[in-house]
Amino acid sequence: MKTFSLLVALAALATGVSAHYTWPQLIVGGSNTSTWQYVRETNNWQNLNPLTDVSSTDVRCYTSTESGTASTMSVAAGSTVGFTVDGNPSNLYHPGVLNVYMAKAPAGTDVASWDGSGSVWFKIYEISAVTDGGTTITFPATGMTQVTFPIPSETPSGQYLIRIEHIALHVASSFGGAQFYIACGQVDVRLHSGSGTPGPLVEFPGEYTEPGILLDIYYPIPATYTQPGPPVWPASGSGAVTFPRLPRLTVAD
Repeated sequence: MKTFSLLVALAALATGVSAHYTWPQLIVGGSNTSTWQYVRETNNWQNLNPLTDVSSTDVRCYTSTESGTASTMSVAAGSTVGFTVDGNPSNLYHPGVLNVYMAKAPAGTDVASWDGSGSVWFKIYEISAVTDGGTTITFPATGMTQVTFPIPSETPSGQYLIRIEHIALHVASSFGGAQFYIACGQVDVRLHSGSGTPGPLVEFPGEYTEPGILLDIYYPIPATYTQPGPPVWPASGSGAVTFPRLPRLTVAD
């Protein structure tokens, strides 16, 4: 089994950009906006390569080598938004988990010029792994071509970054092996805004260490899985998605 795990990891590394992806379009009102119009252009817009260093400030929006600018889209609290996947293939090819965060720009600051620093990020949505005590582990986000989610109706008015990440775990058995596919969209929550207090608030870099991003998903099969990051806000967990157990995962490219 250990030999099989090693062979799977080597095969996954050999695929290169053929299994990498970006998040170039924001989905609003059920329609895709233009590429990089409301999403900050990420470092990997051409080479598709993931981020692997969670101690880098790029773990916020992955824009250090690009202009990092975009327009800001007006949206309503309680509405459904999302991101499209683009790559080769254009889906979440690798087994992994997904998180969506928001962060409110400080008062008087245009979100377009804000870097998302500080303890400002709160999670609004996640798709985790499905485990059954060590027999199988499956990843329901695998194969998705787009991801949509609600902006919590309790969200206060203001300008926000929406940060999406898919954490690919096919070679996460060694430090720095987990692959982060990240993007940040810019929205202005103007309509039907709420009066909630988002939290818990976390900081990037700093939030991610080992749980959920340093593990071998092949052998021994994890009995449980710890989703990276804080719990979903609001506390009702309305943004968390659970799935029935899927067929056994046997290989990843």
